[in-house]
Amino acid sequence: MTVDLRSDTVTKPTPGMLEAMWSAKVGDDVFGEDETVNALEEKAAAMFGMEAGIYCPSGTMTNQIAIKCFTQPLDELIADQTAHVYRYEGGGIAFNSGVSTRLLNGYRGILTAEMIEPEINAENIHYPHTSLVVLENTVNKGGGSCYTLNQIAPIAQLCLDRGLKLHLDGARVFNALAHTGDSAVDYGKYFNGVSVCLSKGLGAPVGSVLLADKETIKYARRIRKVLGGGMRQAGFLAAAGIYALDHHVERLKIDHSHAGILADELGKQSWVSGVVPVETNIVLFDTIEPADVVLAKLADKGIKAGSTDKHRIRFVTHLDVHPEQIEYTIDVLKAL
Repeated sequence: MTVDLRSDTVTKPTPGMLEAMWSAKVGDDVFGEDETVNALEEKAAAMFGMEAGIYCPSGTMTNQIAIKCFTQPLDELIADQTAHVYRYEGGGIAFNSGVSTRLLNGYRGILTAEMIEPEINAENIHYPHTSLVVLENTVNKGGGSCYTLNQIAPIAQLCLDRGLKLHLDGARVFNALAHTGDSAVDYGKYFNGVSVCLSKGLGAPVGSVLLADKETIKYARRIRKVLGGGMRQAGFLAAAGIYALDHHVERLKIDHSHAGILADELGKQSWVSGVVPVETNIVLFDTIEPADVVLAKLADKGIKAGSTDKHRIRFVTHLDVHPEQIEYTIDVLKAL
């Protein structure tokens, strides 16, 4: 048996999703004529109580477009030191926007207003102008840790009081919502921009949507074009995103349950030195042996996983990991 726990990006389209893609009505999206893309953008914006959206090939692109929209060269943004926008987007903050980054040490990637406020630069020609705060929900490097709306609200108020924009890298925002029980529509009250990834836990093959007000999205279309993200008959892909939003949101709790089962079992193993508390679909655990040694043993049994450090391994559950595969994985963990 093969069990792929490397990432929730490895999912394949379900039969229903493939049918939706096959039957999609398409046009030239750069001309604004792909009705399926338009429908996806409108649907996602309405779900989060925001005015408009723009469909892009990746979450990296939506994040980088947002940063470009909300900053000017010589500005500085604030983010946690584990943030995807800083660690895993190829230095795009500096390359695309000419912006520096102030990194903070949140708890498992979660920041507070009290952490952020003293890091906002005074107006002084020696300092970059602080203009943006970026939050990540869930936090990948935090093991799928979540912000609640109650944690977001004081950060949003601080940004409003100090004239800063607030962007959400919502790579797994629906996982966060499934865990916290918060409402997606309330996010529009706090964020200037929200990036929603469709190709992780939601199971679509491609794409993310950036949500914001109409003027920001108008400018975002110009930036998307410059970055090479102007797709044509993209409705075939957008149809998968619509299907995912309609059919794959509620089932995320199954992935969370599977992650919890794996974490519980890992905590019982003598070769595991620690397990990060599980909130969503990501399991981080530390091993006594080097991670690459353990990964090789898992691979011999058909279990694919990845490492995030020399002694830390990551499991990610998703819609292509089924109960019988979880049972098989547990048997392998016990015998390792």
